[in-house]
Amino acid sequence: MQAHRCGGIDVNTPITGLPLLLSSSLKVAIMFGVVLLTVAYTTLAERRVSAFIQDRVGPNRVGPFGLLQPIADGLKNLVKEEALPGSASKFYFMLGPMLAMVPAMVTFAVIPFAAPLPTPWGVVDMIIADVPVGILYILALSSLGVYGIVIGGWASNNKYAFLGALRASAQMVSYEVALGLSLVVVLMMAGNVTLTEIVWQQQQLGLWFAFPLSLGFILFVISAFAETNRLPFDMPEAESELITGFHTEYSAIKFSMFFIAEYAHMLTAAALMATLFFGGWDLPGSWDDAFWYQGELIRGFDASGAAIAAAPAAWKTLLTFAGFAAKTSFFLLLYIWIRWTRPRFRYDQVMELGWKVMLPTALAYVMVVATTLLVLDQVGVSRFFQGLALTGVSAVCTVAFVFYLDRGRIIGGASVGQRKSPRGLTAASQGVIPGEGATAGD
Repeated sequence: MQAHRCGGIDVNTPITGLPLLLSSSLKVAIMFGVVLLTVAYTTLAERRVSAFIQDRVGPNRVGPFGLLQPIADGLKNLVKEEALPGSASKFYFMLGPMLAMVPAMVTFAVIPFAAPLPTPWGVVDMIIADVPVGILYILALSSLGVYGIVIGGWASNNKYAFLGALRASAQMVSYEVALGLSLVVVLMMAGNVTLTEIVWQQQQLGLWFAFPLSLGFILFVISAFAETNRLPFDMPEAESELITGFHTEYSAIKFSMFFIAEYAHMLTAAALMATLFFGGWDLPGSWDDAFWYQGELIRGFDASGAAIAAAPAAWKTLLTFAGFAAKTSFFLLLYIWIRWTRPRFRYDQVMELGWKVMLPTALAYVMVVATTLLVLDQVGVSRFFQGLALTGVSAVCTVAFVFYLDRGRIIGGASVGQRKSPRGLTAASQGVIPGEGATAGD
């Protein structure tokens, strides 16, 4: 394998020593700032998108086009007077927002966001911590975020806040199982839990996992919406029932910390959607392929099985980072768009969807994917054609899930066709909903 050199130094080998320490510190500082800045301006994007949907103008007074509005909001919350309920548990009341915010900020550390960057000292990976248990790390830490919500709602000594905290914990338990099962099919396709390996497997397959694992992607998106408490799953802070739910008694910067945690979870979930199902920083074509193999950076293997050296470049790093940012921004926009276009579920619908639809569907889909991969592997089908075959199987599963399994109208809504009853009245006028006292054949 021919190595690429820069100034006499092999740039296909990883960076080590003091340059590694400095580059790691720089990546932590930059990405922490980028995540906070993205969270701040996601709030502005949400306000502008909601204004567009509702035929309003939105924030446009502070700075050109309202671009300084997040800074003004942050300063307002910093100097605003804080209120502490007299009957609240002070220590846990202050601990709640911290426990909600910290897991949301550190989960981004294991997500690769660009192609490796060549430097005179070696190749710098564009990921803060390439741990060998990437997905497990994210699942473990993201689950801890609900502790901050529960502690904050309990410590407020307010029945509405406590009910919101209980709803958040029940919702997390209900959808965490389906979320984990939707990731099992990704792990079976990739054969690894490391996010960099998952990106590499999509590069080598020639197909992003969203195609061969389309139903897994849909289940992941629904579960991610529920995990982040976003509409139509915002039951823990339903204004019509619980005032503002678990953060009813919070104000000023503590109130902001809960929303920073929510938007940071949104950012992480959007980045995971892009990484797990849409190739991460990978762009169409093989020009940007790069992966560590036996201590060398390669882009694949030739017909004889010999490794082919990669050709890292700064422009590739910038271009792939732009691609990753575009994919993540699309899913952030999806979060915002659905919030302002879909009504809230009833609480019983949220629970029923999680346990009666999502969980059995995810279990069945795992078995279908595992069986298909086993059969194709035994037959000796190549990796690419395995992906094509699985794309067809997943398409059938997706159609069955969307148009057949949802007979209770949990996803599709409770609207009923204009069928006549013996008295000449429609089922809708009688308040009859399929699955609630009537069958589709009545």
